[in-house]
Amino acid sequence: MGSLGGYPGTRDLLRDRRPYQPPLHQLRSTIHMSTTAETPAFPHRVAVLMGGISGEHEVSLKSGGGLVVALEELGAEVLSVLVTREGEWVAGEVYGLIDVLALLRDYDVVIPAFHGVGGEDGTMQGLLETAGIRYVGAGVGASAIAMDKWWAKTVVADAGIRIAPALRLDPTDVPAAIADPDALVARLAERSISLPVFVKPNRGGSSIGGTKVTEIAQLPAALALATEGGDAVLIETEIVGREIDLGLLEHADGTLEVAPALEIDADPNQPFFDYAAKYTSGGSHFTVPAHLSDEVAADLADQARRIFRVLGGRGLARIDFFLDEQGPIFNEINTLPGLTAQSQYPQMWAATGRSYPEVVRVLVERALAEG
Repeated sequence: MGSLGGYPGTRDLLRDRRPYQPPLHQLRSTIHMSTTAETPAFPHRVAVLMGGISGEHEVSLKSGGGLVVALEELGAEVLSVLVTREGEWVAGEVYGLIDVLALLRDYDVVIPAFHGVGGEDGTMQGLLETAGIRYVGAGVGASAIAMDKWWAKTVVADAGIRIAPALRLDPTDVPAAIADPDALVARLAERSISLPVFVKPNRGGSSIGGTKVTEIAQLPAALALATEGGDAVLIETEIVGREIDLGLLEHADGTLEVAPALEIDADPNQPFFDYAAKYTSGGSHFTVPAHLSDEVAADLADQARRIFRVLGGRGLARIDFFLDEQGPIFNEINTLPGLTAQSQYPQMWAATGRSYPEVVRVLVERALAEG
């Protein structure tokens, strides 16, 4: 992918040894901010990590930039840290992992605003814990399980929550499945899965590498795309129903708050709610609060709380459901949901009257409460 909306190329930064700062002028007008008079003192030093090595690098840059703006509005002292696609670390004029980690130890809290593998999957969390650095969000184990769709669904199903029928293919099994898609269809039938299906990387995000498959002939290409990064492949039956998201926010005292449910109306010109529908096409729309009966809304909120706790969530999460005639079906959990201006998580809290900076304040205070 090229640069996104004015974000500098990371190779250029390293070549020219330029300090990294996100283009905040592009973000200030898109984020609802509190006025200084409304905002209590927030005398904290907070570092925001963004970028990363996953295919969601550019989305992370926008999430990180939004967080920086919100933290500055709160009055925090903020450090922007870029991790390039090549894994290089840049913090102002400080370069290199070891030197940047030493710098981070002088900050009160770090927000690892990464999405996907290498940032949201427990690896970054493990690095920060090893370095003794306090951070926002789920811990190592919870992050790893949540990123692995198969394991997350297994844990959630064991808690008595409904999931969609699915088949996981190990990377070593994919070549045979590509060579003989009819045999794969037979395996799917054993699990009561029939076309259409969704084929996706088991540990991917933002629908990168995902394909909706309606015919057997489409399976080989979909499998090849899903396993490009060497990941296992998850094949799930299509659920005909509504797409409903819930945001969770954990306070410093452990109180877990659930935002009003949000319903996704995906861009009809896209095959499903894919990367383009989420970030670039402009054709998707969200309804928040979603039009739900009180009973269904309460059931979704209860299931979201149970999922957050059983998976070991901390701080925040967005939990995605399908809703059919029989009730909710757990789809996935995002332990660090998208925090771009158009992302679902900030919009859900905005529906309660809570501004983006106010949400960020709670996140930092929750991390500080860890001691």
